[in-house]
Amino acid sequence: MRVAVGTEPGEPDRENEDFAAVLPGAVVVIDGASAPAGWESGCSHSVAWYARTLGGLLAGAVTDRSSTLAEALESAIERVVLAHGDTCDVGSPHSPSATVAVARATGDRLEYLVLADAMVLLGRASGEPLAVIDDRLEVLRRRIDTGEEIAPIGSDVRSFASLSRVEKFAAYRNRTEGFWVASTQPAAAREAVTGALPLADVVSVSAMTDGATRLVDLFGLCTWAGALDVLTREGPAGLIRRTREAEATDPDGKRWPRPKRRDDATAVHWTLQD
Repeated sequence: MRVAVGTEPGEPDRENEDFAAVLPGAVVVIDGASAPAGWESGCSHSVAWYARTLGGLLAGAVTDRSSTLAEALESAIERVVLAHGDTCDVGSPHSPSATVAVARATGDRLEYLVLADAMVLLGRASGEPLAVIDDRLEVLRRRIDTGEEIAPIGSDVRSFASLSRVEKFAAYRNRTEGFWVASTQPAAAREAVTGALPLADVVSVSAMTDGATRLVDLFGLCTWAGALDVLTREGPAGLIRRTREAEATDPDGKRWPRPKRRDDATAVHWTLQD
């Protein structure tokens, strides 16, 4: 098992809210959902605390091959709720949340799970790579975003729009007509995108947060096959470096409208076959 990990905060003066873990035959990536200024979560813990606590518990749970990945995630979410349910308002729709990407080799299969906008990219022995994506959050974005999101990043209009946008999303969080994410409802794990491929057909596995997938799904500067090529030749650090270079060419978010100029970026690249 040969694995490379890269992670970088969106801004040097802000805590990285991503989490990554590498285990024998498995990888876990968590992306904590940043809260805008003025957001009251009802929780005394930070988003980074939630992401790391969930990630650590999930990393332990996936080592039990008798449980499915969805069952492992459900158990991890339940245990996080128990960890802070006595001190925080875990019934609040604004409670900290995170997206999840997991891959695990079990017997002769490579299993995967994706919840919200983290993703898994599988390099295959033949044909194009398989991009495992949960697009429900993106579908919702297209439904509820307004023109205010194209105001310059850092402007008062954009700041107000970001807070308003998060409030809108909260109404759709962990609902059938909205999107599913890890937060305080363990049953959300049952809604994750899951599947498996024959292990012999998988050349590599990459698990990434959306801050590391921007070159493809936001900027459109390469395909998933191109991103996999960068990961193979330059590793996660190379993919993140190229993402930062692209972000630097559009500091106000005019070419590529986005909530944040730079996002926390994490990628894990696991090579199974040379």
